[in-house]
Amino acid sequence: MNGWLVLGAFGLDLLLGDPRGWPHPVVWIGRLIQRFENFWTACLGRSRLAGIILTLSTLLVTGGAAWGLLALAGAVHPWLQIAAGLWLAWTCLALRSLHRESLEVVRHLEAGDLEAARCALSLIVGRDTAGLDEAAILRATIETVAENTSDGVVAPLFYICLGGPVLGILFKAVSTLDSMVGYENERYREVGWASARLDDLLNLVPARLTGLLMILAAVPLRLNAWGALKIMRRDGRKPKSPNAGIPEAAVAGALDIRLGGPAVYFGKLVEKPALGDDDRPVRPAAYRGAVCLMYLASLFTLGLGLISFGVWR
Repeated sequence: MNGWLVLGAFGLDLLLGDPRGWPHPVVWIGRLIQRFENFWTACLGRSRLAGIILTLSTLLVTGGAAWGLLALAGAVHPWLQIAAGLWLAWTCLALRSLHRESLEVVRHLEAGDLEAARCALSLIVGRDTAGLDEAAILRATIETVAENTSDGVVAPLFYICLGGPVLGILFKAVSTLDSMVGYENERYREVGWASARLDDLLNLVPARLTGLLMILAAVPLRLNAWGALKIMRRDGRKPKSPNAGIPEAAVAGALDIRLGGPAVYFGKLVEKPALGDDDRPVRPAAYRGAVCLMYLASLFTLGLGLISFGVWR
């Protein structure tokens, strides 16, 4: 993987994010998953076997399409192959869009429009947002910034540097599968098992890397780096997810706030552990601190990727 291509993809994401209305592989992957889910569950019922085949078939088609696009572009012209690879790698990253969409929530809060803030939040989190007060909305927003720093930036960069755009797209396919079918409710408990387990596996290293880089980022930002380390070690493994709690706990410690706690999903109250200490009230300034941690940790990941995987060669 050429280092200039990685830098180009990162730069395009910083500059443009995900322009609304432009073609995006994740949208197509989502449609593919929906069709495969309907087909395999019709054949095999809502079983674990159907979920395993759903996962494998989605990855086979997605990886094959990405590889085929690069091969076809290369057969036409080497520069076209570079452009195709740049586009694929760019679409794997979600740094700018995560900032933009989370900022919309906070802007509505600062304007005093609680209902609009809840509506904007519902677009970026899986929990039910109706009835959340200002502090709960801010907590949920900071949590999604922390978790998606790993899922939407650090992990894709990690896999792009490791195996190029095709591996990056395969990671996004697994992440999309998990977001669509990886729920532990009656409908998806068996069908989503394989997707959820594979997503957990692929995020084991990136989530911990994200936590460590957020601790490092807290130093130049003059946040509580020691608190980030302490809370990540103390609370990072409390959530049921083996990965989500790591970056969330690091952010909570760096900002001296408490995240987590009970949340409602699909009308059902889910008891989630608290992460961090309630030393400071959760205010918009804490959100801005989380965004600064996200950007700096992402830049550190880019630098580490270029060095560690030798993409300059």
